[in-house]
Amino acid sequence: MQNKTGIVILTGVIAAICIYFLSFTFVSRSIKQDAENYASVNGKVDFTRQQRYIDSLWKEPVYLGSTLKEVTERELGLGLDLQGGMHVVLEVAPADIVRGLAGGSRDPKLNDALRKASTASKTSQSSYVDLFIDAYKDSAPGSRLADVFANSANRGRISRQSSDAEVRQMLNQEVEGAIGRAFQIIQARVDKFGVANPNIQRLPGTNRILIELPGVDNPERVRRLLSGAAKLEFAEVYLLNDVAAGLDQLGAYLVQEEATRKAAAKATPATAAADTAKKGASSLEAQLAQRNQIAKGDSAKNDTTAQAAQNAALTQLFVPISQNQLGVFLKDTGRANEILNRPEVRAMFPADAAITWDRKPMAGTDGKEILPLYFIRKPGARAPLEGDVIVDASSDYDDRGRPEVTMRMNAEGARKWRTLTANNIGRPVAIILDNYVYTAPTVQNEIPNGSSSITGNFTVEETKDMSNVLKAGKLPAPTNIVEEAVVGATLGSEAVNAGVMSSLVGLAIVLVFVVLYYGTAGFIADLALFVNLFFLMGVMASLGAVLTMPGIAGIVLTIGMAVDANVLIFERIKEELALGKPFKQAISDGFSNAYSSIIDSNVTTLLTGVILFIFGTGLILGFATTLVIGILTSLFAAIFITRIILESYVKNGKTLAFGSTWSKNLFKDSAFDFVSRRKLYYTISSVIIGAGIVSVLIKGFGLGVDFKGGRSYVVRFEQTVSTDDVREALTQELGQAPEVKTYGGSNQVRVTTSYLAEETSPEADKQAESKINSGLAKVTGNKGSIESSQKVGPTIANDLIYSAGWSILLAVAVVFGYILIRFKKLAFGYGAVVALFHDVLVILAIFSIGNGFLPFSLDIDQAFVGALLTIMGYSMNDTVVVFDRVREYLNENKGKKESIPTIINNALNSTLSRTAVTGISTMLVLIVLFIFGGETIRGFSFAMLIGVIVGTYSSLFVATPIVVDALSRDQDNETPVTPEVVKGAKPAKA
Repeated sequence: MQNKTGIVILTGVIAAICIYFLSFTFVSRSIKQDAENYASVNGKVDFTRQQRYIDSLWKEPVYLGSTLKEVTERELGLGLDLQGGMHVVLEVAPADIVRGLAGGSRDPKLNDALRKASTASKTSQSSYVDLFIDAYKDSAPGSRLADVFANSANRGRISRQSSDAEVRQMLNQEVEGAIGRAFQIIQARVDKFGVANPNIQRLPGTNRILIELPGVDNPERVRRLLSGAAKLEFAEVYLLNDVAAGLDQLGAYLVQEEATRKAAAKATPATAAADTAKKGASSLEAQLAQRNQIAKGDSAKNDTTAQAAQNAALTQLFVPISQNQLGVFLKDTGRANEILNRPEVRAMFPADAAITWDRKPMAGTDGKEILPLYFIRKPGARAPLEGDVIVDASSDYDDRGRPEVTMRMNAEGARKWRTLTANNIGRPVAIILDNYVYTAPTVQNEIPNGSSSITGNFTVEETKDMSNVLKAGKLPAPTNIVEEAVVGATLGSEAVNAGVMSSLVGLAIVLVFVVLYYGTAGFIADLALFVNLFFLMGVMASLGAVLTMPGIAGIVLTIGMAVDANVLIFERIKEELALGKPFKQAISDGFSNAYSSIIDSNVTTLLTGVILFIFGTGLILGFATTLVIGILTSLFAAIFITRIILESYVKNGKTLAFGSTWSKNLFKDSAFDFVSRRKLYYTISSVIIGAGIVSVLIKGFGLGVDFKGGRSYVVRFEQTVSTDDVREALTQELGQAPEVKTYGGSNQVRVTTSYLAEETSPEADKQAESKINSGLAKVTGNKGSIESSQKVGPTIANDLIYSAGWSILLAVAVVFGYILIRFKKLAFGYGAVVALFHDVLVILAIFSIGNGFLPFSLDIDQAFVGALLTIMGYSMNDTVVVFDRVREYLNENKGKKESIPTIINNALNSTLSRTAVTGISTMLVLIVLFIFGGETIRGFSFAMLIGVIVGTYSSLFVATPIVVDALSRDQDNETPVTPEVVKGAKPAKA
């Protein structure tokens, strides 16, 4: 082996680097264990005490001059599925950016175009700006974009004379710039959130931002932090006396609406109205009467029956809180919003009055929650003072020891704040954040210095987050959470145990199998596998990669597939030894002859892994990262480490066995006829695929939530639970039947529902979770709790389907191109592509047919797509090895009279040992993964297991027979037609 010294030095350098980066992981885990031991009292961990221990070392040097913070950032991080946490995909709302560029225009055609573009963006891959412009041209044919967007806000970039193309360019630039600014602001917020190893990245080609926060245990807090635009406003508040006329009109309006509703329903006039009027003798009616008395003197004493009815109508919807404050029962806020936003109702109140809710409901006298309502004065639809004047904000405590947020304004802000407070002494001024009133204190005196505070019923965490978002800045547009996954710490720890167990058992089985099959040489292969695993973990740590559950699956699969390179080498060495070559020569020639197959087979799998890496997010990305790194490290270990050990072992004339007693002659002189019955194999595959098509037409697939949109929850009960009982209880709450499946055990289920699937606001998330919890409470005698949750918006679902389809087609195209370049015959490309589509269709057929029959989830989701692409890579790996030997045999038989079927049969038999050993090794690993890997990846590992079986089958009985047919046709076309051939030649039997 040339450059042996250089390889040894390189191996040592790589090992040293791996040890260095992995050492941070060991140090970090050791300190965390010390913290847990310090905080353990009577067998229970005091988490406050544990955090205090970690905080005391957070900025102190603990290892090689690095602080604990820096050590933690360099450790091999665990993904959300292994330690719990939250995965969020934010979507910046481009409609608000475009509306802002239009100067807040209320042109109906503009609003119609924005609405149509927002709807179309859920299913279209075009940019939002293009969709908007197309919709606007439809709504306002002949109009010029400059007429809408040439305003003072855009002066200097476009003018009234600008063409539509120039306006389009400006809109695209502004939308892209706004998304970039939103990313920076979100990044600043998360950096101050205090999460170790957060992952924040823009998803290329979209207006989305991916955030992963390991260890987070307060999803509601994260939602507020990420989706709040941080739009801060200071504005005057209308008192009830100021809007008395509007309230009178609203009462009459509600009476008329109720009368109309009853008439439409042909309801007989009954005593309901009278009863309502009697019930209306409430504090609100008294307050309204008091208000009329203030406004009109003693005229309220002569109140008519009609006025009493109007007041009574108001009491059905509004609840008095104080003399100048109204509220609405929390359950009625949807109806109140709908009524108050009607144009005819809006016209009853001052034109500059904005109806705004309080941030937090308050408890009513009867235990029902009430949400306070404010009439905010905003001349020109803008508050007189906004948050852009804030130069600093911090969390603090007021003079009564309550958490508050203190703010400091710039000179302009201080001047406006002084004027605003001076003009409203004795009246309330509202401080509004993201369209919710946080506090509305009554001004006691003028505030001259620009310093102020936000007080209320806040927790310390709330004031920290509020000051955080105010300092980070205002988002240029609102953001919506379009995808979300919350994994509880319990599921995370279980996933760790399952992953470690499956990894160790899978590794042990592979090591034992290799030694049993290859004898002494098997120990050398096992040592190379250990080196491969060590390098894999070290490289992941050095790159800052995160280890996920599918990542562990990728490691286990890499171990299984890494056997393949050693098998190819050992089988070639055995062939050279069988030819009588000396041991050293046999090793050298064996490696040389194996290189072609090793490189070709691993490159095809690597290409599939790269495609996964490019298109994947979250779990698939973790799997792809591990797979790509694993392929590279396994190649290095097999080609260099194995050879160095072998050559060192035989340096002094030693020899070793490349087979055990039972295996050395197992596939020797095998003579299976693989191609003569190829039509039978074509028929078998066609029947399976046909049955799958019928199954898809009849019952379709079990689509995961990330492909159909909606919300999914993993729920654990204290005892065994019936899925029918859970479904019935939840149907009562949700108003629709959710999908309920057993998940991992008889006391655990996965609930998937489309309830509020179109809604992406934090309020909708909270409402959906509340409905689920209410339904679970109805499962009598068996307490259930949500362990993890996932939300996928319809836009994300459509994008995933689109990207999954393109991923598969791109993988096929890339593999076809590579094989065509390497084998230089279309026949091999045809065989490979047909085999790939065959594998995909057979697995889809099995998943459709088996869905509902097998006792585990067969949902089609992101993990399934990852498994499918990996299967395609494995199938290509297997197929290319066979093709490589076929090519070799064809080259050796040029000029000879052997038929194509005979040559290819011989090639298949010569690779049978390798095919069997690699297939069995990989299947053993996947069986372990399927049994011990946990429910999280059971469907994933099942797809992989079936895929390995199908992939091995297609390599032998689909891909190669197609090559036989294609090459035979080419041979027939190339054979010169002579009398001798016509008279005496008989086609070789297939």
